[in-house]
Amino acid sequence: MSKLKIFTKGFFAENAVFVMLLGLCPTLGTTTSALNGLGMGLATTFVLVMSNVAVSLVKNLIPDKVRIPAFIVIIATFVTIVELSMQAYLPDLYAVLGLFIPLIVVNCIILGRAEAFASKNNALDSAIDGLGMGLGFAMALTMLGSIREILGSGSIFNMKIYQGDGALVFVLAPGAFIVLGYLIALVTKLTKKA
Repeated sequence: MSKLKIFTKGFFAENAVFVMLLGLCPTLGTTTSALNGLGMGLATTFVLVMSNVAVSLVKNLIPDKVRIPAFIVIIATFVTIVELSMQAYLPDLYAVLGLFIPLIVVNCIILGRAEAFASKNNALDSAIDGLGMGLGFAMALTMLGSIREILGSGSIFNMKIYQGDGALVFVLAPGAFIVLGYLIALVTKLTKKA
């Protein structure tokens, strides 16, 4: 498989949110704004790339009986790095996302990529796969957060784009489900092969 195909599959063909419907807890919980969605997406991307590379490098050293627990320990290491870095350098974003950062450890996107791809491929391909899947996830969260922020508060990335208040429902949990449902339908319609 070409490097470009490995990279781009996370954006459309195997997008975690819109196609595979994975990682929906942070998707629905953190996307009250575009900035929150982007922050969570980039944090997940970092963990995905680094854990994919690490799993790829140590895959032959891990016995099959402890493969999944070993992958979780590797993932947890990078999640801890993200959490501590965000807490130190981006405290405002950490205040919003803090509860969801530790949940990256059990995000099925990351463990799934470690098991399905990184444990069977070399480090470079695993890094490219992690980057493509992670950026596809970040794109989905940013899109969802942008739409919710525009409809819910009339702004995007905290910049006001129209006067007045938006519809409060889009900032709340039901708005996440509504917008996600429409985005999944739109992506399905656009990518469906005739």
